[in-house]
Amino acid sequence: MDLTSSSGGGGDPRQIEETKPLLGGDVPAPEGTKMGAVPCRRALLLCNGMRYKLLQEGDIQVCVIRHPRTFLSKILTSKFLRRWEPHHLTLADNSLASATPTGYMENSVSYSAIEDVQLLSWENAPKYCLQLTVPGGTVLLQAANSYLRDQWFHSLQWKKKIYKYKKVLSNPSRWEVVLKEIRTLVDMALTSPLQDDSINQAPLEIVSKLLSEAIAPLLENNHPPPDLCEFFCKHCRERPRSMVVIEVFTPVVQRILKHNMDFGKCPRLRLFTQEYILALNELNAGMEVVKKFVQSMHGPTGHCPHPRVLPNLVAVCLAAIYSCYEEFINSRDNSPSLKEIRNGCQQPCDRKPTLPLRLLHPSPDLVSQEATLSEARLKSVVVASSEIHVEVEHTSTAKPALTASAGNDSEPNLIDCLMVSPACSTMSIELGPQADRTLGCYVEILKLLSDYDDWRPSLASLLQPIPFPKEALAHEKFTKELKYVIQRFAEDPRQEVHSCLLSVRAGKDGWFQLYSPGGVACDDDGELFASMVHILMGSCYKTKKFLLSLAENKLGPCMLLALRGNQTMVEILCLMLEYNIIDNNDTQLQIISTLESTGVGKRMYEQLCDRQRELKELQRKGGPTRLTLPSKSTDADLARLLSSGSFGNLENLSLAFTNVTSACAEHLIKLPSLKQLNLWSTQFGDAGLRLLSEHLTMLQVLNLCETPVTDAGLLALSSMKSLCSLNMNSTKLSADTYEDLKAKLPNLKEVDVRYTEAW
Repeated sequence: MDLTSSSGGGGDPRQIEETKPLLGGDVPAPEGTKMGAVPCRRALLLCNGMRYKLLQEGDIQVCVIRHPRTFLSKILTSKFLRRWEPHHLTLADNSLASATPTGYMENSVSYSAIEDVQLLSWENAPKYCLQLTVPGGTVLLQAANSYLRDQWFHSLQWKKKIYKYKKVLSNPSRWEVVLKEIRTLVDMALTSPLQDDSINQAPLEIVSKLLSEAIAPLLENNHPPPDLCEFFCKHCRERPRSMVVIEVFTPVVQRILKHNMDFGKCPRLRLFTQEYILALNELNAGMEVVKKFVQSMHGPTGHCPHPRVLPNLVAVCLAAIYSCYEEFINSRDNSPSLKEIRNGCQQPCDRKPTLPLRLLHPSPDLVSQEATLSEARLKSVVVASSEIHVEVEHTSTAKPALTASAGNDSEPNLIDCLMVSPACSTMSIELGPQADRTLGCYVEILKLLSDYDDWRPSLASLLQPIPFPKEALAHEKFTKELKYVIQRFAEDPRQEVHSCLLSVRAGKDGWFQLYSPGGVACDDDGELFASMVHILMGSCYKTKKFLLSLAENKLGPCMLLALRGNQTMVEILCLMLEYNIIDNNDTQLQIISTLESTGVGKRMYEQLCDRQRELKELQRKGGPTRLTLPSKSTDADLARLLSSGSFGNLENLSLAFTNVTSACAEHLIKLPSLKQLNLWSTQFGDAGLRLLSEHLTMLQVLNLCETPVTDAGLLALSSMKSLCSLNMNSTKLSADTYEDLKAKLPNLKEVDVRYTEAW
């Protein structure tokens, strides 16, 4: 566009600065005191409230003038100005380039070569121009209107400054200078009239690159301090898809998890790890990225080489799950119980004075009275710090019914209070979207941890005390998802794993109670409960004690499942009859009726009756006191021999060098007078030892030399208090088990542990 019509007015120039100097230095004003082209007098730094979108490319007129800087005013005020060229310019990261690199824009103009950017206008013929000062000349850009000119002006300034910041901060010399420049960069982003996502992203990318190149090497061998952890957490929350999360934070989190870490003293490290995992979950692949991270922490081998990874990961998971229910926890009134949360909580203003709850298992009569008497209505349950109370609106007629049904004075346990009362309306816990995503992420991590064979024992031990808030246990979604972990524990053949399904101590409930019929988490009509009973009965050497516990607390569910044909429950009821666990005659008759109601139950009960007849015949007094089976005898041979006559007086039995296995234990336990048993060089194993320890409590001498028994079976011998001689030569005895047996067997005088770990 021709500029010859411009008049040559000679007003004093007033140059407009871009902003404050980039690095604190002063930018000298251009030389020349008079020029016809005067900078635009309108201040552009948000004075008029205008907002612009960051330009990446666009069409504009270009004119380039090669001149010494001292002659600039004369050239601009002359009657003649060179031609203008139309170009489609692109504002790249490093330079200003044309889509058609010819003429004035044959070569791109680097941002580092642009010394100054100003607005220009002619007094008599205003033109919407920008002046770019470059070494040896000037580049003039002419836009179609003032708004487009201002948009180019701010976009060029932004690109130029970001380029310089990247260059300066890429090689930091002093940290105080770096910190000052970062602050200036942030202020520039916050005050820029440009509105674009990249305006805030560009400073974050610079800081991220600075972290990856400058700070990451320091964090490889050191934990980040609390303030830096707080910044990292904020970065993970606000920019979860940033590459710095993967490139910088991954080795830092790996170091945190691999080393001995006390999160109680360093809670910010735990929070940072938690936010990092949530950031991974926000990526496109979602949980797949989280799973790959956990797999990388475990390592490619079957055994994780870092013993601190699992407990640290579990600690992070527990803290994250707790945070999901923090709103419910903080809003508690008098510490409501799980039943109150799940079934609906009464408003605090309506509460009555509390009445101690002593009723653990209501009788059917009481339940019917509650259904018919409107005077007695269960309102809510409140868990106080020291005891559990139930609030009941009652009259003089309802009170005796409650007091008369109170079975004992012991306090109820947690799971008993979780029994859903039909008089209460159901209330489900609903989490917010973010809490729901957090819960889903960390429950999936617990599932993944339970899939590793080497981690499963420690995970079961860590979760055995049920370290979750009661609000989580009342949340159906949580218990349903966590059921996978409990199933993995129940399916594991190792006793150290599935024994963690039981409570840590008497009077405290465990996962076994939580997922049993009537428990708050049971949603499968007792299928998981039956599988847990099966595995526990198959390995638990305290069979009678376990059966007594089932008879006291879970007899009803066992009978119900047996009535539906569950084989495990049928076996349990048969064992209760065989071991005389049930004293009440009516209950025994009910169990017999339950067994005879199904085909499998009827068959097992008939076998039980046959065994009882054989047992009575076998235990009659008489027969030899010593017996030695020939070499190579089998379990079947022993069974035929013991069924041929009376062995009530048998005290010494030698099965040495025979082919008997643990299966013969069911015949050995029928010898009431047995005091000495020789199993030298047989295939008698752990299962047989556990059965012997339950029944042959009078055994005094036991020879297990060269048998395949391990610690799992040898530990069962701790209940045989009469043992005075024990041969464990050439077995898989460990030193710890040996010390445990010595402490628990006070009469043990002769012990042979040669060729074992304890030797």
